[in-house]
This record gives sequence, C-alpha cells and structure tokens, in this order.
Amino acid sequence: MTEVITTINSWAWGPLMLALLLGTGLYLSIGLRFMTVRRIPVALRLLLQGRQGRGEGDISPFSALMTSLSATIGTGNIAGVATAVALGGPGALFWMWMTALVGMATKYAEAVCAVRFREQDEQGNYSGGPMYYIRNGLHRRWHWLGYAFALFGSLAGFGLANTVQSNSVSQVLQDAFSVPPLATGLALMMLVGLVVLGGIRRIASVASWLVPMMALSYVLMSLIVILTHAEAVPGAIVTIVESALTGSAAAGGFAGATVWAALRFGVARGIFSNEAGLGSAPIAHAAARTNQPVQQGMIAMLGTFIDTLIICTMTGLVIVIMDVLPSGISGASLTSMAFSAAFPGGEYIVTLGLCLFAFTTMIGWSFYGERCIVFLLGARAILPFRVAWVLAVPVGTVVELDMVWLVADTLNAFMAIPNLVALLLLSPLVFRISREYFDRR
Repeated sequence: MTEVITTINSWAWGPLMLALLLGTGLYLSIGLRFMTVRRIPVALRLLLQGRQGRGEGDISPFSALMTSLSATIGTGNIAGVATAVALGGPGALFWMWMTALVGMATKYAEAVCAVRFREQDEQGNYSGGPMYYIRNGLHRRWHWLGYAFALFGSLAGFGLANTVQSNSVSQVLQDAFSVPPLATGLALMMLVGLVVLGGIRRIASVASWLVPMMALSYVLMSLIVILTHAEAVPGAIVTIVESALTGSAAAGGFAGATVWAALRFGVARGIFSNEAGLGSAPIAHAAARTNQPVQQGMIAMLGTFIDTLIICTMTGLVIVIMDVLPSGISGASLTSMAFSAAFPGGEYIVTLGLCLFAFTTMIGWSFYGERCIVFLLGARAILPFRVAWVLAVPVGTVVELDMVWLVADTLNAFMAIPNLVALLLLSPLVFRISREYFDRR
C-alpha cells in the first residue's frame, strides 16, 4: 500500500503538478499586470486599516489573515525549508522566493473569488472557498469538482494538520525534555479543544494575538543570528543565487544538488509552506467582514509574502550562514543545529517554534475542514466534526504516521487540482473585478 501511495504521490507532486501551480500563478500575475507585487505597500495599509472591517462577515479582515496564517505557518517553515535546502542545496531557497512571488497572485485570486461567491449556512455563519466558487461561479458541468474539493479537504486536515502535527510536537518534546508522547497528546487535545469548540470567532481571536507574537519572535531571533554574522550575509545570498542557477557542489555529508533538484524541492516546499493554489486559505478569507473582494484579496496575498518571503527566508539564511549543510542531516534537526551553532540554547528556539507553529496549524485547519463538511452535509455536522477533530489529536502522538503522511500529501494534491481549474476558468472575472476596482480608485 505504501508503495502504491508513494507512486501516486510521485505523479501528484511531479513536474506536471508543479508546472500547473507555477503556471497558474504566472498566468494570473501577468493578467493582473503584476499588481500583487507592485501594490504590497497598499495591501499593508489596508491590513492596518482593516482591524475591524466594514460590511457583512463573521470576523475582521485582519483576523481572517491571521486565521489563514495560523494554518499556513507551520512545520514547513522550520522543517520544510531545511528539507528543501538539504535535498536541493541553497538554491532551493531562491526558487521558494520565485514560487512566492507568483503565488501571491494565486492567493489574491482565491480570496477575491471566495468573498465574491460566499454563502451563509443555516446558522448564519459565512462559508466560502473553492467549493463555493465552483458551485456559484461555474457551469453545472463543473460542480462535481466542488464536491471533490470538499471531500478531499475534510479528510486531508486529519492527516496533514492534525495527527501529523501532534506527532511532530510529541517527538520534539520527547527528544528535548523527555515528555511522554501521550502526555503531550492529552495536553494538546485540551488546548485545541478549548479553541476549536468555540468556532471561528474563538479561532480568529486566538490566532489574532498568537500568530503575530510567534511570527515576530521567530523572525527576531533569526535576525539576531543574521546581524551577528552580518559579514557572511552577502556571501550567503551569492551562494543561494549561484546554486539555483548552476547547482551545488558536494561538501562533507552534503551530497550536492543539481539545478533541477533546487528547482523541484524549492517549488514543492514553497507551495507546501504557503499553500498558494491549494485552496485552503480562501476558506478563512470568506468569513471576513467586507463587501470588497479586491481589498480582501490584497490582504490575503500578504499571507504568502509573510510566510515565504519573510519567515522561510529567515530559516534558510540561518542555515546557509551557519554553514551546517555539510553535516548531512535534514529536517528540523538541521534548523536546530544552525541555531544552536549561533548561540547557546538556540535549539530551544526551534523546539518552541515547532510546538507553536504546529498548534496554530491544528486550530486553523480545523475551520477549513469544518467548512468543507458544512458544504457536504450541512451545519448539523459541525459539532460532530469538531469533536472528532479534538479526539484525533492524541491519536497522532502514539501511532506510526508514515502512511497517514503519505495519504495526506496525496489528498492535498487532489485539493489543488479542482481549485486551479476553477481559478483558470474564473480568471477573466478576477481581472475584470480588479480592473474596475482600481479604475474607480
């Protein structure tokens, strides 16, 4: 079974999928005349002005972004970047940047469509995302894609954002402080339950103070490493760009990497980290209090900017500057080694970061799965889904999850395909709405 799923994954996340994800982002960027890059300062101003929001919706535009970031900023920012650099060389970081620049257009288009085609459920809560903009924006012949997305999304979260995340936390705490995995699982279950059972307003409230705090803390600690080794920064940037274009030579336990490896792992891990094109983030943005799809789209695109161009860059630069690649190790252990080499106790920054990032991923993705279930079964399924989500948390800490991780990876790819098809079909509408909005301005 493992071999079959591994083979499916090699196709699902192979060159065709990466080309589709990148190609969609590039097409949308060109159609929007690279507005998403040019208008980053405007988007930041909108974010600061939108702390409360104006219009219909459940949460403020700021809270919607923090909720989407709570699900997006996760182990991919620490372990994922390290894996990309270990397998693809320093050049993988360059391709993560390129992925983010076009991914901002994808995230923008997702949020514009999510707000434009959202609905209210039986309880009056706002629901949106790919399943709704497929059903409400496309011809009936495409509606089956919306149901496929909702099915894959409701299942993928239990692996990708629930059991796998709790397993990562339990392993880290066991290695660092000898905490029994079951104890970690039960503690996480209580914390996640306190947030998730309160619904989107409580998730958004927790995310709105926890996400900025943890992101700023991690960036600050990374900046301390970078500034105390400022003389190595220019050389690190040259190394990143050169290895992206020419490949990386073998050194120590590091086997070296080709240009293709840098491109492949940089793009794959970049998308895994910022989720641009997967269709998850617009589910949170659809709940924002706003009547302006374009404004929420501009706020949404900052998620990719913050996740990849800021937080992932911090991790990658620390790894390259501290020159730990020759060690031959990968994943979170590589990031931990880089920080511990920078200053005593640096490894605990990675431990705490992983725990916080995993926790926020669990609460953010619970809302994504819940909205997918509402689309399929209606509001009556909300409470059973939340209870199942909370009960699944400790399970991840005490079982082997290799198969779960593989299946979740496959489901994630299957979520992306309906979403990308919908974005391409709805792109003329996105271009028109955007053009009309900016012409009025």
